Amino acid sequence: MENRDENLPFLGRMMTWVDRPGSANKIFWALVVVCIGLFLADFTYKKYGAFAVESIPGFFGFYGFVMFTGLILLSKALRVLIKRPEDYYGDKAVDREEYPAEQCDKVDYDA
Repeated sequence: MENRDENLPFLGRMMTWVDRPGSANKIFWALVVVCIGLFLADFTYKKYGAFAVESIPGFFGFYGFVMFTGLILLSKALRVLIKRPEDYYGDKAVDREEYPAEQCDKVDYDA
């Protein structure tokens, strides 16, 4: 693996830590800490909003979370309405074409 990393540019070598086991958990917990910090920072200043609800500390974080969750749930419900069977296009689908083996130019990339 080290030989492969040496061929990468500088930024690519810096970002290889993302592929290591356990990196996803570190990223998740870093985001949790950032979100909690931003939520707590919301209590440190006075807000002047157009509506009274905008002055509640943490309102926009809570509102964004609720709306994003609603969007996900709405998309799952919409999927039931617009979902098509796998063979919806039938014989007219491009990937249903059968090619004669003798006319295909096969390349062996392992060689």
